[in-house]
Amino acid sequence: MSESPMCRKKLEGKVAIVTGGASGIGEVTARLFANNGARMVVIADIQDELGQKIAKSIGWNSTATYIHCDVSDEEQVKAMVEWTVQNYKQLDIMFSNAGVYSKSNQTILDLDFPSFEHLFAINVRGMAACVKHAASAMVEGHVRGSIVCTASVAASCGAKKHIDYFMSKHAVLGMVRSASKQLGVHGIRVNCVSPYVVATPLTLQALGMDAEQAEEVEKIFEPYVVLKEALLKAKHVADAVLFLASDDSECVTGHNLVVDRGYLGAS
Repeated sequence: MSESPMCRKKLEGKVAIVTGGASGIGEVTARLFANNGARMVVIADIQDELGQKIAKSIGWNSTATYIHCDVSDEEQVKAMVEWTVQNYKQLDIMFSNAGVYSKSNQTILDLDFPSFEHLFAINVRGMAACVKHAASAMVEGHVRGSIVCTASVAASCGAKKHIDYFMSKHAVLGMVRSASKQLGVHGIRVNCVSPYVVATPLTLQALGMDAEQAEEVEKIFEPYVVLKEALLKAKHVADAVLFLASDDSECVTGHNLVVDRGYLGAS
């Protein structure tokens, strides 16, 4: 008897890396990957204590493990990918999710380049390094892998402030579209998800709010969406990532999957 589609684990036997996996969308996605049969989920982050705690709660060294990785350092990214392949013999999925938000309301007229360069080192160069080295490992291992990047609705619109952040997410989308064309010959798919505002620790920090105020974040941005009665959670973004990471999307590449309750469509 064939297995029911409802019971099928979509990542059975797969090895995945999740950067920025210690909290927020990364954490929720790492758990979802494990629940969908991933043989190993490598959680990569700079929050060592938290990352180790998450990996242990999922299943330390049986289903999940943690490795320190600052994605702004290409050598650390390369070492993370090599370590994963050496220990688990393959890399099937890279969820390049680590990122930061603009710390100021910068416009082009007051653009501070040291801050700009710090943000780009993580959001753009770091993401490019993850795609580069994951793809290299997949090509070398003859793996028809899936690479998913976290972009943002900021990749598809402009704003009156936070120009450095909006620029960085436009760059992510451009990289995904180009990399998908370059890696398709190897059977490697490259896509991204573009969420609207989700009350993650990163978002709360950027807004100067604490965890108890998560519901307030939803109220702040509620007027800008068209789909009501459906509060956007990290789980919704993780579900989109799972779709792009799994064989359910085996013919999807170069795609920007927007998860925004209709924000962009109404803009």
